Formats: sequence, structure tokens, C-alpha cells
Amino acid sequence: MLAGHAAPAAAQASGPSVTIEALSDDRHRGLSWSDGDPALRAAASVPVADGLSLEGAATTLWGGPRHGGADAAVDLGATFARQLGGWRLSAEGRYHLFPGASHQGYGEFGATAGFMLGPASLDLSAHYAPRQSAIGGDLLYLSAGASAAIPGTALTLSGHVGRSAGDTRDPVRAARLRPGGDYWDHGVALDWYRGRWSAGLRYADTDIAMADSAHAGATLVGRVGIAF
Repeated sequence: MLAGHAAPAAAQASGPSVTIEALSDDRHRGLSWSDGDPALRAAASVPVADGLSLEGAATTLWGGPRHGGADAAVDLGATFARQLGGWRLSAEGRYHLFPGASHQGYGEFGATAGFMLGPASLDLSAHYAPRQSAIGGDLLYLSAGASAAIPGTALTLSGHVGRSAGDTRDPVRAARLRPGGDYWDHGVALDWYRGRWSAGLRYADTDIAMADSAHAGATLVGRVGIAF
């Protein structure tokens, strides 16, 4: 989850699921949403039809300045997925709400194509947030990644590289998700799965210039979670 790629098949649930996690930092596309502070996250997924799931998540932000001093981030959306041979294709829509702050919410949609080869997977994805005043323009995020279960262990190794770009209409608001303009992010993660429990350690970084890099530079992020 922290690497931004599909969890191992064994960790995917066919029925309703709830996950609770403690994070040392809430990072998205290389940017901290919790101002570098620890966060708690709860997420739920409910299948409603063949391939279609409704999803929601809430994460504590403790008044983080990136989203106007919001107390939390709440994500609501749906995902439709299909397995075609070795390919897993999915499309999703999300709306991000920020309780405790005004005029911060924005929506985006995306698609992912993943190819499974034994214990490994390769993923290509694109996410787009249309022009919205809350983010000072629009935003396109393209990413590529890979993950592989380590044979004989409960560990999964993954990594990704992504590019955030967009049209800027309001530089102040656009800096919220693209500080200093368009940028690259990358990360490597090692995750452990055992029954309902999981834990992970992730390295994350961006190429954002030092002057704009508040909570966007190289860091290690730890997490522990339980799924129901």
C-alpha cells in the first residue's frame, strides 16, 4: 500500500475488509500529508458487484499545513477491476475531503494495468485530477512499479517511480501538490505479511528543489497494520 502498488494476491480479500494502520509519516507521491508526523489510518472496502468495490479511508493529519490545517484526510471512491489472463486492469474514482479546513477537497480518477508473473507483478498507472480551484489547476500523475514476493519468506519487495505534472492557474494553490512545479518521486518498500498482520519499511524521495522540499525529501517511513 505504501509503495502505491497492488498488494500480493494473498492479501487481497474477496469480501468486505477493514484495515487499520499506524504510520510514522503519511506520504503520498513523495509528499508528506501529515507534516512529517506519525498518523493513524483506517480503510474499508466493500464489494457491491462483480469487480466493483466501494472504498473509503480516513487518515489523521493533526492540522498539517499542506491541506490548510485539516485535522484529517477522508477518501471516498470506487474501483472496478477485471482479470484478463495475466493482466489485472482497474479503473477508479476518488474524492479527497479534508475535515477541519475549507475549500481543500478535490477529485481525481485513474487506471492501472498490472501483469502478474508468478510471485512478481509489473504495474503501469495514470491518475488525473481535472482543473479545480482547490489545487490551482489540474494534475496528471504517471507511475511505473514492480513488486515481488521473496520465496520462502513472508516478505514482499516493491518499488516505483512517478511523475507529477499539470497546468498551473494559481501558483499558491498548485504548490500544495506540486511544490516548485512538476517533479519526480520514487520509492522502495519491504513489507511483511502474516495472517491479519502486516508491517513495512519504505524509502521515499523526490527531486524537488531544496527551497520547496519541506517534508518532500528522502525519508524512511515505517508502518504496522491489521486487517479484518
